[in-house]
Amino acid sequence: MIQLIDVYKSFGPKDVLNGFTLDVHEGETMVIIGFSGSGKSVAIKHIVGLLEPDRGTVKVDGLDVPTLPRRELYELRARIGYVFQFAALFDSLSIGENVSMGLRKQGMAEPEIRTRVSEALELVDLPGLESRFPAELSGGMRKRVGIARAIALRPKYILYDEPTTGLDPVTSAVIDELMCRMRDQLGVTGIVITHDMRSAYTVGTRIAMLYEGRVRQVGTVDEMRNSTDPVVHQFVEGLPDLDPALGPVSSS
Repeated sequence: MIQLIDVYKSFGPKDVLNGFTLDVHEGETMVIIGFSGSGKSVAIKHIVGLLEPDRGTVKVDGLDVPTLPRRELYELRARIGYVFQFAALFDSLSIGENVSMGLRKQGMAEPEIRTRVSEALELVDLPGLESRFPAELSGGMRKRVGIARAIALRPKYILYDEPTTGLDPVTSAVIDELMCRMRDQLGVTGIVITHDMRSAYTVGTRIAMLYEGRVRQVGTVDEMRNSTDPVVHQFVEGLPDLDPALGPVSSS
């Protein structure tokens, strides 16, 4: 289980998280939505210790992430796959070398590395591409390699940061299907950051909206789709800005 409890984070004068609280249960895919710059990526970076909260609690499987010694933090990160927005592949390395990076850091033997890489690429429908290079692949294929790199570690959790950004609708649907496959076939618990409501409705078991640094509302797909909260409704329906007469809307 992942827990962020009353988390605050500022960068200089800018307050990004203002009491962010969210529980992510094992086996679910939690989707976090919100306007650009609302702090979605900042929130999930706390889970792997890339950022530390100014105040608040971040726990993974009962471990208090900000207080972990370096060795234990590295061990925790080995259980958490991270799929970056633009795949973050190294162009000078082959696909096989990109996928195996985390495995090599763990000191795994070469025969097992080759097996893990092959299995991971098979799971994302890219078998036999170990010797190819990122420049030879489409944007969607590179995203799938990013997922393969994450699942090669056989993580308990995967964090997806804008996995369908910049992709056409057909390729986005392929990525959505892969995220569902990771949950249903591998039992991976996922957190997905996205602006794409079609994707959110497809992959999410629950959806949380981040607004003004806090979770505005969290619920099932149907609950969010039918929300009467004006801020949530505006976002999920893609409506123009709220009527200024409504004034600022406080977080619930």
